[in-house]
Amino acid sequence: MRTVVLMLVLTLAHGVAAGQGKPSPSLYERLGRYDGIAKIADEYLKGVRTDQQFARFSGRGTDSLARARQLLKDQWCALTGGPCVYLGRDMRTAHGGLGITDADWAVSMKHLAAAVDKCRISGTEKEEFLALIDSLRRQFVEKDATKQ
Repeated sequence: MRTVVLMLVLTLAHGVAAGQGKPSPSLYERLGRYDGIAKIADEYLKGVRTDQQFARFSGRGTDSLARARQLLKDQWCALTGGPCVYLGRDMRTAHGGLGITDADWAVSMKHLAAAVDKCRISGTEKEEFLALIDSLRRQFVEKDATKQ
């Protein structure tokens, strides 16, 4: 529900193009549609899959890695206002029991920011996309660093 509310707020924040009465393009459009989102996802996965901090999550088969990659693209496409349908589990269920910490999340967000930069996304689009993904943090993080 929180994600739906955030999407509504982000959509309304962009509102209507000045004086033209036409809605402004969705974040999905502004990121380069599916191909743009796919590039960001691939760059992000390159980073996290080679980072030693996430080595404890390795050991998945080729098919599982390909499925996770596709689900990530579909999820980001749907979250940004695109036509994709995300058929995966909710993030709390999918990542429950992995012991993801605030430190893990911060490193993951650094990889995401680097991926966005590598794909030459900047300004409002970069800020909006990173904020959207960061809004999901509590669905992933199980161990708050301040309580350890």
